[in-house]
Amino acid sequence: MIARLLRRPAAGRALSRLDHPEAIALAMVLAIVAAIGWLASPFWLAVAVGAQLSLGGLGAVWLIGPARIQLGLARYGTLASAAVALTLFGRLLIPSAGLLLAPVAAFLLWTVLRIELEVTRTGRSGVLLDLALVVMVFGTAAGIGGLVPLDAWPPGLLLVVLGTAIPALRAAEARGRAGAEAVGQAVLHLIAVGQIGAALALLQLPGVVGAAILALAFHAWSGAAEALDGGASARSVIIEFGALAVLGLVVALLLHGA
Repeated sequence: MIARLLRRPAAGRALSRLDHPEAIALAMVLAIVAAIGWLASPFWLAVAVGAQLSLGGLGAVWLIGPARIQLGLARYGTLASAAVALTLFGRLLIPSAGLLLAPVAAFLLWTVLRIELEVTRTGRSGVLLDLALVVMVFGTAAGIGGLVPLDAWPPGLLLVVLGTAIPALRAAEARGRAGAEAVGQAVLHLIAVGQIGAALALLQLPGVVGAAILALAFHAWSGAAEALDGGASARSVIIEFGALAVLGLVVALLLHGA
């Protein structure tokens, strides 16, 4: 029946209008692997994460095409990073949301891939890419927080920093950095994330609050670096983003007391 529908002229015209229909198929496959990771034991979760990294990386190379130094190399890893974040975060919603989350995961993965394809076409990144990177950091931190006990925070923090490496490098490249300079800014970004993550782990905040504050800190650091690159004075950057950091610290302390 499905084959007959696809052979109809209307279905053929609809498929021909789709830009990169293979991106939809790749997103669906990654969403299925994510759903398997939601329900599997820790061992098979690790296998699912490995499959996400392999399929997401190779699929991104296939769809995005040849490397362009001015656009960076981390864009080939954002799809895999998003897939891993969804795989880890989805376990927090099982069984309440169940496998109904799988179509949502496929749509989100397709959106990430579409963002990178648009960046490749235009050569410019935008707000959607920044938002996607922040969501990846949040999903990764929340998912790892649900797997690693609070009293075993050093290994969990190392996993969070490792999972944030691709978003940090992609954020640096989106600001126009490349090569060793991009890697250097990404390392500084990861050090800041690690320091804030250690403080949040010691506070032992409830639920996904710590992951949300960590994602906010990731975004604040990127925003501060972008403001400095744009010519803003160091004093204004310190006042603006320092105030945001203080606000996050106050919220963390209040929640810790509660």
